[in-house]
Amino acid sequence: MELKQIASFAVDHTKLVEGMYTSRVDGDVTTYDIRMVKPNCGTYLSYPAIHSFEHLFATYVRSSELSDQVIYVGPMGCRTGFYFLVRNMEPEVAIKLVNDMLAFIASFEGDVPGATEKECGNFREQDLEGAKAIARKMIPILKSWTPADCAYEK
Repeated sequence: MELKQIASFAVDHTKLVEGMYTSRVDGDVTTYDIRMVKPNCGTYLSYPAIHSFEHLFATYVRSSELSDQVIYVGPMGCRTGFYFLVRNMEPEVAIKLVNDMLAFIASFEGDVPGATEKECGNFREQDLEGAKAIARKMIPILKSWTPADCAYEK
């Protein structure tokens, strides 16, 4: 079998900066690349912070009025951001949902949703303050983001 280059590896990671990008569109499903750290610069998101951010991100968008259009939320293995997959959602709406989610996480108080032994396979590895710091960092980056900004630099 010949291995093909997948779409996310075809992106020039030397040009990527923090932001929200349209990674791919497959029919009615859009995959967004929410890049929170510039790739290959030596600073990456910590596992505990990513874990808490993931729980809060997924809980928020799946509790929103747009929950039926949310397909998937998950961290990138490289620890530089998240993938966010939605169905039949206009880019303006997706950007607003992400901005609303960031504000929610930045001000979240209390127990991280789903962070109990019964609900999570690694419930002890959580960092709410780290997740909040990620959100606070991303808010000014995405606050004026537009669909035109979602294109990767060529």
